[in-house]
Amino acid sequence: MQVSVVIPGYNESQSLPHLMEALHQVLSTLSGPYEVIFVDDGSRDETPIVLRDLVQKYPYLKGIRLARHYGQTVAIWVGIQEAQGAIIVLMDADLENDPADIPRLLEKMAEGYDVVSGWRQERWKGQWLTRRLPSLFANKLISWLSGVHLHDYRCTLKAYKREVIASVRLYGRMHRFIPIYAKWEGGRITEIPVRYQPRRFGRSHYGMMRIVSVLLDLIVILFLDKYLQRPMQFFGGAGLISIALGLGTFLWALYYKLAGLKDFVQTPLPIFTVLFISIGVLMILMGVMAELLIRIYYEATQRMPARIREKITSPTYV
Repeated sequence: MQVSVVIPGYNESQSLPHLMEALHQVLSTLSGPYEVIFVDDGSRDETPIVLRDLVQKYPYLKGIRLARHYGQTVAIWVGIQEAQGAIIVLMDADLENDPADIPRLLEKMAEGYDVVSGWRQERWKGQWLTRRLPSLFANKLISWLSGVHLHDYRCTLKAYKREVIASVRLYGRMHRFIPIYAKWEGGRITEIPVRYQPRRFGRSHYGMMRIVSVLLDLIVILFLDKYLQRPMQFFGGAGLISIALGLGTFLWALYYKLAGLKDFVQTPLPIFTVLFISIGVLMILMGVMAELLIRIYYEATQRMPARIREKITSPTYV
């Protein structure tokens, strides 16, 4: 198998037939063998019925139905594990990604890159303040902190060489950071502009609160990248900063005391400073430790992060 197209989807019964028709026109022009893997992330609409019909129409299509709604990241991971292609292309099922861009991704990859990421330049037109500006800020921040400079981390349309992502285990909402995982494996990464098509059916599952989750996930990514093998530098550094702030606050209060300005009990500054710093540091460290523990749990037990209900294939699918 040369190319595997992995598509996660949730309640995409209306979009799926149009997507497969467009995919068929594009994939039939490729010179090598290909497959399409659609991962139904516990849809509650007619998606399973539509998927069964499409599998009969397109023999290279394989449907994976998850037992419940696990989220996009887990659906992508399941699809990657099922994929057989040397090149794995990820894309959304909502028709916002144009299948016609897939050959362009593959052509760019032929130049020697391990990851080719899509950049939706025309997205959020007319929504500068509410959508484009927060998205621009988030992408700039992720690029600055991670060292992987992409304009559109949230664009699912990306092409990967199998060896840079096959061993990656994805949890939470980490799918947007797959290029960072690929960099850890020594992958060469680039980006090309791709078309953006507004959603034709249903509504977007994204909201402004996703920015908060992105920043929290980014903290975990950076921790895993820089401190996984030496966590004491992270925890010890945070502890020293906390102690330094505590000493500074104490000296400030002591100055008030010795100068005869205020007694210790006359200012709440020491109490509030110690309280807020202690709570903030503890919460962040607890969050990081929880992420590490869940990874240890999955790796030690070899438990799948999702249960597959059934696999739907054509009798001629190889």
